[in-house]
Order: sequence, then structure tokens, then C-alpha cells
Amino acid sequence: MNIYVGNLSWTLTSEDLENLFAPYGEVSSAKVVTDKFNNDRSKGFGFVEMADDDAARAAISALNEQEIGGRKLVVNESQPRPAGEGGFKKRSFGNDRSSGGGSRGGYGGGNRGGGGYGGGSRGGYGGGNRY
Repeated sequence: MNIYVGNLSWTLTSEDLENLFAPYGEVSSAKVVTDKFNNDRSKGFGFVEMADDDAARAAISALNEQEIGGRKLVVNESQPRPAGEGGFKKRSFGNDRSSGGGSRGGYGGGNRGGGGYGGGSRGGYGGGNRY
């Protein structure tokens, strides 16, 4: 069973999380989610995978709302994300136009009177006829 653990102390490590759940049964994995853009600082939540569902339920019951590191934990069964939600999606801002940065700016303008670097009717660096 996959378990969500929230409201973690910023100093808690994945190893600490594993040790917290180990008394209740075999822990397959434990991971504190970190922010790779902020020196791998904890985001304050993590996930624990336990092989035995009964052991996982016992751990959830025992640890939910327990104070660890000065914070009350939120522990529950992890729910999978609905399809199509979350994460970053690649977006095309140019709508597949062959010139520069789309119709309203970016380097190279666009083919519908866009601005951008060097022209178009909406300005940008280098102008265009705005009168």
C-alpha cells in the first residue's frame, strides 16, 4: 500500500521516514519529496510504500495526527492522481508558426502583424508602425 505522509518537519529525511514506519512492518520504500530548485529542501510531505496492507493500515492509524518534530503528521492512504492532472505539460506558444515567437512578440515577430524583435504592428524592439 502507498501511504501519503504530510506536514513533515523540514529536517526529516527519507531515512527518518522509513525508521518511523519500520516498527509497523516491512517498508518497501520511503521518500521525502524535495524541491530540486531550492537546494533539495523538503516540501514537507512524502510517501511510504509498505508490502503488507494490514501493517500499512496499522501504521496509518498509529501515526496519523502524531506529533513528530514539532508538527502533527497527516497520514493516509495515497490516492492516485486522476489521469491528466498534475505535473508540467509542454505547451506550444507559437502555434506551429514558422517564424519566431508567435503572433504577438518574441524574437522574429510572427506572420500576423505581431511585434517582437524587429517589427510588426504592435511594436516590440525595433518598432513597427504604431501610428
